[in-house]
Order: sequence, then structure tokens, then C-alpha cells
Amino acid sequence: MPKQGLKSATIKGMFWNGIDKFAVQFGQFIIGIVLARILMPKDFGLIAMLSIFIAISQIFIESGMGTGLIQKKNRTERDFSTVFLFNFAVSIFSYIIIFIAAPFIAKFYGVEELTILTRVLSLNIVIGSISIIQRTKLTIEINFKSIAIVNIIATSVGGISGILFAYWGYGVWALVIKNLLFTASTSLLFILINKWKPDYRFSKDSFKELFGFGYKLLIAGIYAQTLRSLYNLFIGKYFSAQVLGYYDRANGYMQITEGTVTSILSQVTFPILASVQNDRSRMVEIYRRIIRMTAYFIIPSLTLLSLLADPFIRVILTAKWIEAVPFLQLLCFSRIFYPISVVNMNILNAIGRSDLFLKVDLSKFPIIVLTLIITIPLGIKAMIIGQIVISFISFFINAYLPGKYFGYGSFSQLRDFIPVILSTIIMSLIVYYSNMFVEQSYLKLLLGSVIGLASYLFVTKIFRIEEFNDVQLFLNKIKSRFLS
Repeated sequence: MPKQGLKSATIKGMFWNGIDKFAVQFGQFIIGIVLARILMPKDFGLIAMLSIFIAISQIFIESGMGTGLIQKKNRTERDFSTVFLFNFAVSIFSYIIIFIAAPFIAKFYGVEELTILTRVLSLNIVIGSISIIQRTKLTIEINFKSIAIVNIIATSVGGISGILFAYWGYGVWALVIKNLLFTASTSLLFILINKWKPDYRFSKDSFKELFGFGYKLLIAGIYAQTLRSLYNLFIGKYFSAQVLGYYDRANGYMQITEGTVTSILSQVTFPILASVQNDRSRMVEIYRRIIRMTAYFIIPSLTLLSLLADPFIRVILTAKWIEAVPFLQLLCFSRIFYPISVVNMNILNAIGRSDLFLKVDLSKFPIIVLTLIITIPLGIKAMIIGQIVISFISFFINAYLPGKYFGYGSFSQLRDFIPVILSTIIMSLIVYYSNMFVEQSYLKLLLGSVIGLASYLFVTKIFRIEEFNDVQLFLNKIKSRFLS
């Protein structure tokens, strides 16, 4: 793709992906507030208990072959059809396994209700597998506008349905219905928009090539999701559904900030970096700019959310969720490096080195297991502090190979972060001392948010941080586009 065309596609992709993620996250934020006010923490905890089984099945279905299609230069219809048939077959197999295992899952947690919940909720696996190729084709085309439309509509359908069923007294089933209708709407809309149909031909050669690339990502994905979900697994097993509900909601609201940035980066940066994989200098330039921009947004955002966690929970979810406050405060810092690590890992996939991606992920396993062994007996707070330690160490591990291959490793990145970190510290002090003179929670939340944003932008302008100018330029372009 020509340089100007790539730049235009990048801006357009980031714009629509940003609209997608912010609109969906905002919608889920509002929906989550309403549901949390109607339902009980236990209801959210029951669904969180099943997250590890559903998430791992979903990763197994996708198998990394969608990423292989994005990375492959000369794709054919046979490639797409092969991946579709494989994904659908695996989804049916996964559902049967989970259906059979449902009573054992319920017995593990000591909650009989989980048997039927597991069997119904896991239908998402089969429904979602139908449209994976349609989504992949749109990603390859950097057509994030269509993806945004689908996700926004599906979020609305699932969310409104969930709220209605919660209001009608269906309890935890309102969450199940919300998830099922979201997935069904997503699949239907992707099929209608993309209009791609498989030719139902399976190619062994195509499978061998794509799975040869994707199986390493599959292993890495299952490994990463298992480790992330282990916290839900152990909290649900050794504590209670209610405590897990507090943790799950705190983690969910933290991910509204972190997850939005990470999702945009993982979906947009990979095809962009893959498209310039043969131009090393250009790739490194784009890579460095993305890393700096990520730090500019994520470090102050999560820090501010941690500072305002108490008034946020009190105002948004009411006092019945107050036990989630310390979880939210700590979880913000446990994920502060994660979006940066996503970019560091994505550049390995972009150059076709999924083998290195897997090796880097597996190298962290002993540290994670050791941390879990030490912290689980000490309680949930200690487990989250362990996550903070793991996140910091993982940053150095994830940045090692990019530093070796591209000359932009962890210490170079940290040097670039210094102005952002200093700006964030100044912002935090201003917010902290400003809120000392305010008693009402809603005023603390409102003033803290406004003062935090304004002071951060002002300080980064004074420090002449380059990303401030980029943001200003980007907003001016959006403004001129809407006004023209």
C-alpha cells in the first residue's frame, strides 16, 4: 500500500475503531450500571465462574488461523472456506464437551445452578463461530466502520434485552440472555454486511499453512486466558459468588479504560504493522509512535480511575458494591503496562514470528505460578498485588525481543514514558488535594474527573510532550471533517 494510502487507512481505521470501542464500552458501561443496580453481586459472580471455560473454548475455535489470514499476503477463497469449516466443527465439538462437563463444573464450585447456566451460556460458542471469517475479512480490509456498526447495534440489542429481563425478575438469567442476544446479533449482522459464503471446500494444504502459523497463537491464547481466568476460578472456589461478583465488576470497570485502548491497539496495529513488514525503518517508526501514544493515554487514565475509585463506586453502583473499591484501586495498576505489552507482542506477529510470541508468553509461566502460590493463601488483595508485580516484570520480558530486533526495548520505552509519568504524578497530586475539600461523592467524582483531565493536558502541553500535539491535530481533523 502506498505511504499516503496507508496513512489515510491508519487514521480512518483508528477513527472508526475508536468510535466502535468507545461507543460499545460506553454502552456496556451504562448497561452494566443499570444491571448492577437491579441485580445482586452473586448474579455477576455466577457468570464469572464460567468465564474460563467459555473463553478458552472461544480461543480454541479461533485457533489463531484468523490472525494467519490477516498476516498472509496471497489469500484465496479456499483459505477462508477452510478456516470457516474448521472453526465451525471445533465449536460444535467444544459445546458437546462443555455440555457433558457442566455437572462437574457445578460440583467443583458447589453451586448446582451452574449446570443449566453452563449449558445455555455456552451456546455462544457455536453462534459466534459462524461469523469469524466475516469479521476477519473486514479487518483485512481495515474496514472498521462496518465492524463498529455491527458492534454498536449488537450491544444495544443485548443490553436492552438484559435490562428488561433483569427488571422482570429473571436474576442471573438476564445476564445469560444479554450475552446470547449480543452474540446472535453480531453474527447475523456480520453475515448481512459482508455477504461472504463458504464454498464448503476444505484444503489440507491451506489448513497446514494457516494452522502452522496459528497453532502457536492458539497455545499462547489458551495459556494467557487460562492464567487470567485463574483468578475467577480460585476466588469462586475458595471464597464465594458474591466476593467474585465484587472482583468481577471492579475488573470490568477497570477494563472499560484499559480494554478499550488494548482492543483498538490489537485490532488496528497488527494489520498496519503487517502491511509494512518489509520496510523495517517505517515499521520501527510506526511502532515507536504507537508505544508512546499508548503510554500517553493509558498511564494517566488508569491512575485517575484508581484515585476516584471510591466516589465512582458509590455514585455509579451505590453502597451495596462498596467492597469492590479496593479491588478496583489495585486492579488499575495491575494492568497499566498491559496495552503497551500488546504492541510489543503484536510486532512479533506482524513480522510472522508467532513462534517468538509463544516463547515469550511461556517464559512468564514460572513467575505467574510462583506468584499465585504465594498470594492465594493471603487473600484477594494480595492476589491483585501479585498481578501488579507480574505486570511490571512482564513488561520487561515482552519488550526484550522488540529491543533486540528493532532497537527499541524496555529501557528506551521507559525513557520515553518519563514525561508522561511526571505529568501523571502532578495530575494525581492536584486531584488528591482538590478532593480533600469536598465531601459529597458525586462532587468528588465530577471535580476529580474534570480537574484530572484538564491538569494532565495542561502539564503535557507545558512539558511539550509530542503526543499532545498529535492529539490536538487529530481532534482538529475530526472537527474539520464534521464541519465540512
